[in-house]
Amino acid sequence: MTDFFSPCPRGLEAILQGDLETMGADGVRATEGGVHFSGDWQLCYRLNLESRIASRVLWRVKETSYRTEQDIYKAVFDMPWQRWFDVANTIRVNTTAIRCQLKSLEFITLLVKDAVCDRFREHCGERPSVDTLDPDVRIHVFIEDEKLMLYLDTSGDALFKRGIRQHTNIAPIRENLAAGILRLSGWKPGIPLLDPMCGSGTFLIEAAQMALNIQPGIARGFAFEKLLNFNQPLWQKMKDEAIAAQLPFQPLEIYGSDLYGDAMKTASRNLQEAGLLDCLELKQANILEISAPKDHGIMVANLPYGERMGELDELAELYPKLGDALKKKFGGWTAYLFTADKAILKMMRLSPSKRTPLFNGAIECRLLEYRIVSGSNRPNK
Repeated sequence: MTDFFSPCPRGLEAILQGDLETMGADGVRATEGGVHFSGDWQLCYRLNLESRIASRVLWRVKETSYRTEQDIYKAVFDMPWQRWFDVANTIRVNTTAIRCQLKSLEFITLLVKDAVCDRFREHCGERPSVDTLDPDVRIHVFIEDEKLMLYLDTSGDALFKRGIRQHTNIAPIRENLAAGILRLSGWKPGIPLLDPMCGSGTFLIEAAQMALNIQPGIARGFAFEKLLNFNQPLWQKMKDEAIAAQLPFQPLEIYGSDLYGDAMKTASRNLQEAGLLDCLELKQANILEISAPKDHGIMVANLPYGERMGELDELAELYPKLGDALKKKFGGWTAYLFTADKAILKMMRLSPSKRTPLFNGAIECRLLEYRIVSGSNRPNK
């Protein structure tokens, strides 16, 4: 059994925990910002390939206590790095800490890098190069009080980078957060879905991939392919099975719109490059003017939030109109509005039936659920 930690957007830990338990992981334990678990390498590969929620999959290679910088150097130097990856691989060290008594995290990062390189030089006469932009191997250092934990990153690029959506707008929502919101909404393939403020199309792409059983990691590479214990035949078999399980591309009851032409061009380009453009309906429209495409369904929207006074004034005008539009045109639907703007609760003139705290990066947000009854401003209990 190997120990792992998988970080995810804060607020989605319970979903990731449930997914890991379903996959057969052992010792599954959620903590703020991620989930600890144990399993074999096939589980590690599978989580990287299939998880829409995880941000990374980190292999825990060391947990110990320390008191001084020298303790950290020795703990890192004593580890068999040369058994895990080749000296020709480039490396990067990332350090995070909670209640760390040492003065400089930058110095700890440098110390860990030196210890790894010195270990290689002692065993093979060479040292790996550092690449902070696109390394082959990422080493994660986490310090809490006097506890030191070291991880090797099996993912490489963050898992929300699916390998398809290359074009973004000003404030895109990350793919794994969008997938988590879809899961929290209870949406499943076959239920009509509408994103009336679709931006670059993140919700649409995630939903279409779910509906067609396209695994989120099928179009990208992973850092575990660079590790010396990499099982190429097993990984190829897993990928082949995932591709064979995909459903034929077909029209889906997924609808997207946006007020702005630039956003529509971006969404269209992303969907086209993902091969999904013909599977759903996309049109330029004002959220206040569109009608429900079906008599029931789920709406998801990443609402804008403003920081300048002019933007705030515009939003103060938008929210009451949005509440009225939902009541008039979306009876029988459930709307899930994602926002960092707490003013919406007073201005919408609708009472949310549920409020779920979520974080978009470091920004605290809310996912508000509105069960729409035509002509009513009360939620359907």
